[in-house]
Amino acid sequence: MENARNALTPAPLVEVKRGPITESRHHGHVVAVDGDGRIVAQLGAPEIVTYLRSSAKPLQAVPLVSTGAADRFNFTPQEIAVACGSHSGEPLHEETVAAMLAKTGLGAGALKCGVHEPFGKEAALELRRRDEKPRVLQNNCSGKHTGMLALALHLGGAPETYDQPDNPAQLAIAKTVAQFSGVPFEEIAVGVDGCGVPVFGVPLRAMALMYARLVAPPDGFDPQTRDASARIVAAMRAHPELVGGTRERLDTELMRAAGGVISKVGAEGVYTVGVQPSARWPRGLGLALKIEDGEDRRARPTVVIESLRQLGVLDDAALERLARYARFVVRNHRGDEVGEVRASFELKQ
Repeated sequence: MENARNALTPAPLVEVKRGPITESRHHGHVVAVDGDGRIVAQLGAPEIVTYLRSSAKPLQAVPLVSTGAADRFNFTPQEIAVACGSHSGEPLHEETVAAMLAKTGLGAGALKCGVHEPFGKEAALELRRRDEKPRVLQNNCSGKHTGMLALALHLGGAPETYDQPDNPAQLAIAKTVAQFSGVPFEEIAVGVDGCGVPVFGVPLRAMALMYARLVAPPDGFDPQTRDASARIVAAMRAHPELVGGTRERLDTELMRAAGGVISKVGAEGVYTVGVQPSARWPRGLGLALKIEDGEDRRARPTVVIESLRQLGVLDDAALERLARYARFVVRNHRGDEVGEVRASFELKQ
């Protein structure tokens, strides 16, 4: 039992310094795999099982495209991108999701994702200024839910139960997660996500493999799945502002700064990245990480940027563009700089 616990011990990843003292530390797990599933870098416990959370969204969109549902409803690359995103609830996002819904013949009342304040600061402030309540289309998952509705309609499932595990749409998604992760369907842990649909728990190593396979599908995958993967990657690369937001979103800024990269944030300190095939990574690369305490504002961005730097994915120009996510200043209430949040790890490559 002790050996089992030790095998899943998180590694120290981030230090919070105040003056000469390290005041706090964030621990977690990082793993990178190539397209063949070979671990090329790691720290902590690659086999720890955790939920994909919103990092699942690009994979949840695969059957939307591979079954022909996206083409049936004439979804554009922008609409495919927002189906993969955790958007900021800006007008651009609301308009894009509304256009998707109109194509399905359903209204916003069909969505079961719930309502929350927009992630985008300006969108949230505008609601408060007008004394208005948040709208369902501003939910960061509204694009994903609209895609699921379309998939359910296309597969003959009841749109009223598109969020339930036994709906054909959710069964197709679960099988896709099994296919890309290499985890047998019956071994995937299933919970309920923050937006009410099934959420999948797999080893962190399997999450990284999912993204390596998304950017470089194996030859053994069927042509429809391979084509769907390529279309999803292209949509995310072409429209990163629909995956995150127009400003101050790491997913968006990372895809803008780094060529051949897709990225997707997940709740509770999860993050996933796919690196398209290159001279260094001819079979592509997948990166997955989990901050053990779920911290997602200072620890997670720092680990994302430092991991990609150590893997040679980010060049000097990209690192300069992303510098504000790589290190954070600690200030007192007068605004004086009194410390910093910084990465404190070296991947085992």
